[in-house]
Amino acid sequence: MMYKNLKYLSFGSIAALLMAACDNPRPIVPKVKYVIADSLLRTLSIDTVTECPEVNSLTLTGKVSFNEDKVSRIYPMVSGIISDVHVQLGDYVQQGQVLGVINSVEMAGYGTDLVTARTNLLVAQKNLDAAEDMYKSGLMSEKDYVTTQQMYRQAQAQLQRSEKVLSINGGNTSGEFLVRAPISGFIVEKNVNNNMSIRSDNAASLYTISDLKNVWIMANVYESNIADIKLGDSADVTTLSYPGRVFRGKVDQVLNVLDPTNKVMKVRVTLPNPDYSLKPEMFASVHVTTPTGNNALCIPSSALIFDQSRYFVLVYNTAADVRVAQVDILGSNGDRTYVKGSVQPGNKVIASNAILIYQALND
Repeated sequence: MMYKNLKYLSFGSIAALLMAACDNPRPIVPKVKYVIADSLLRTLSIDTVTECPEVNSLTLTGKVSFNEDKVSRIYPMVSGIISDVHVQLGDYVQQGQVLGVINSVEMAGYGTDLVTARTNLLVAQKNLDAAEDMYKSGLMSEKDYVTTQQMYRQAQAQLQRSEKVLSINGGNTSGEFLVRAPISGFIVEKNVNNNMSIRSDNAASLYTISDLKNVWIMANVYESNIADIKLGDSADVTTLSYPGRVFRGKVDQVLNVLDPTNKVMKVRVTLPNPDYSLKPEMFASVHVTTPTGNNALCIPSSALIFDQSRYFVLVYNTAADVRVAQVDILGSNGDRTYVKGSVQPGNKVIASNAILIYQALND
């Protein structure tokens, strides 16, 4: 009996407590509105929504190449043995500088031909003088006199030919062909060493020289992007070697054929290279932009927030008045993105640490 009463008392106490709780409910604390702290506000970057010309942009891969209009490939004019090769790959050479000496039987033959031609002309001159005197004295027929004149002219032509051939091959009469730099620039290819046998029918060049004061960027365009590339498009080039540096140029040639192996079309960007920063064979990223003729709202790309498969920005009015606005992306150009949505020209958007403030607003 005692235990049964105790049981009833326990249930009664619980009921009394529940009734007391209903009579005195706990107050609901309202959510505090988020305000950007002054310390954080001082570090924020705040930009303005503007209306700007819309451009299509495309990023291509490519590499630095020689400007083929400023490249000189030196081939052997004669056969022989080369010596006095002192320049190395990458050396800068001046126009006219001797790059090597080829000791050549052909050059010795050209020198001999010149001496022979000069001797023959001297003999022909003397024969002509004698023939002229004899012809005037009636001791030589006109036919023989004309034949002597013809032999003199042939001797003159032979001398001119010998002089021309020797001049084309450097003009050296001691059997040496001097390999000279036709332009000033860098040795970008070298296929010769001292005491190497040289043949004039060799398909490989001895040296390749390029001034590198301007270079070509050859970029690859896949079939799906061919319609987006036009002659004259602006092109910003970056390289792994200079990640913070942008080289600006234009598309100045579109090669309207596809590589049969890679199925890509090549486009060319010519860039000035006064400090020789760009080296042939460097990999390059080419950002090409084409104006569409339309205007669109643009914001800093750093202002975008991606959440739940949608994009948002934070529109800033005051530290206590920040709203979340959904936007749709139309395109991008470098650090600017074209958008449409719940923003207007002149709106200010938070362009740094936006994700932190976005999370605080949604807590």
